[in-house]
Amino acid sequence: MTIKFIKYLYLRLPLLIKLLLLVIIVMLFYGILIHFIEPKQFPTIFDGIWWAFVTAATVGYGDYTPLTTEGRIVGILLMLTGGSFIALYVSAVSSRAVRKEQDLIRGKLKFKGQNHLIFIGWNERTRQLIEIVTDIFPNLEIVLIDHSEKKISYQNYPVHFINGDATEDYVLHMANIKHASRVLISANDLKSERHSDNWTILATLAIRGNNKDVPIVAEILSKVQIENALRAGATTIIRSNNFMSILFFHELSHKKTATPFEDITNLLKQKQFSHSKCPVELTELSFLDVSQKLLKRGHLLLGIIRNNQYQIHPSQDFIIKKEDILLSITDW
Repeated sequence: MTIKFIKYLYLRLPLLIKLLLLVIIVMLFYGILIHFIEPKQFPTIFDGIWWAFVTAATVGYGDYTPLTTEGRIVGILLMLTGGSFIALYVSAVSSRAVRKEQDLIRGKLKFKGQNHLIFIGWNERTRQLIEIVTDIFPNLEIVLIDHSEKKISYQNYPVHFINGDATEDYVLHMANIKHASRVLISANDLKSERHSDNWTILATLAIRGNNKDVPIVAEILSKVQIENALRAGATTIIRSNNFMSILFFHELSHKKTATPFEDITNLLKQKQFSHSKCPVELTELSFLDVSQKLLKRGHLLLGIIRNNQYQIHPSQDFIIKKEDILLSITDW
């Protein structure tokens, strides 16, 4: 029963562990054998084991060598058997390393880190976003989930790629969704707006089912699907169509000396927006006075949010109230 149990445990071990144990057992056998055959030349069992490893690995230091015929026969058997076991083990280690690298490129390897970003969907927006994030936060780890791409190399894009559908639980588990800090779902450009939004909502439901607290930023193309995305658990809705329509309007109507698109993109790359409650010491002051005080703290005041209504760059004598939310920009 004991032998069967040991055999059962051995067969369940990973291949590399089994090969390593086999190498150790063979080296122990030859090391002990040579010690008893030539005790003067190999005074301790450890000396024999050392000779067995050095000989089987074809290193051949020459510090211990068998002198008798029996000892040399043992050496020949060791070269024929032990050397092949070590070569097989080294080959298995190399093969496993190559296979692991291939699995990483093909998106088959589970991510084991924490506090990472998860991007869902591979498109030009995602590519640019990866460049921006890695430029501003070089130490932040990114996991990319996509089912359309077959391979993504880490050398080209510093992300941990997972090939799969983000609406499936096992794919989210591979991305370690329970320990993610934030999730971004990008709209699928290859589908119609309706199908893309439906998939985004379904992915949001799957994510929220696996992590009830993680912030989810979802790109929604159709205005009628915004409420459904919020009900599914999205924290923030990105309305790319609305943004692009406004940007097109600015490009069509701006003065020749202005460059709205370049201005906005460079602003968003270098600065971040900040929403903060108005401090007590700044209430009942004018917009100009509050702007000057915040500027000393590194914040450029753009306007305020009052009763969910945006008031951008009001008049200088506009009075800031206690319930106002200050909208400013600052460094990352």
